[in-house]
Amino acid sequence: MTKIKICGLKSEEDISYANDLKPDYIGFVFLKGRARYVSPEKAARLRSLLHPSIQCAGVFVNEPIEHVAALLQSGTIQCAQLHGQEDASYAQKLQLLCRKPVIKAFIIKTEEDLETALAYPCDYLLLDNGMGTGESFDWSLIHGIDRPFFLAGGLNPGNVKDAILKTHPYGVDASSGVETDGCKDYTKMKAFIHAVRSMP
Repeated sequence: MTKIKICGLKSEEDISYANDLKPDYIGFVFLKGRARYVSPEKAARLRSLLHPSIQCAGVFVNEPIEHVAALLQSGTIQCAQLHGQEDASYAQKLQLLCRKPVIKAFIIKTEEDLETALAYPCDYLLLDNGMGTGESFDWSLIHGIDRPFFLAGGLNPGNVKDAILKTHPYGVDASSGVETDGCKDYTKMKAFIHAVRSMP
């Protein structure tokens, strides 16, 4: 079964939606200045309200490694999702420090981008069109991948089945595709999750 990740949760209402619909993962954005930013303190409070079966990812961009490690070690998040220029040694050091999964995001526009991603030492790749653009990329670039990866970028209830059939990801990741006017939309989240879980 393809895993489901809903990213950019930022309110108690969002958490109540997740608790009802049970995605496999949710994501907190720790990049200041972003519309979906949450502080570490708020993330800890929201995590305490979340059903324990749901894993939390923290989204970071070039964050000092000790800040990421502190959130992992406190249990606020269960995996780190890196979106900046974090090099291989950064990921390896974080894995050694915390023994928690590391997800590394890559923008895929060419075959070379995919080759670069496949060489990176992390637990999961996240293949995307860009940071929160809400647009998909050329899925035909994804083939022959023997590592688990999340597919992101422009996924919504209407296209997620096609995306899964074409790319066979470990998981799918949605944010703006399950929002209305910048806020998580229960109906869209439910439709997205149902679309994934209704696949044979």
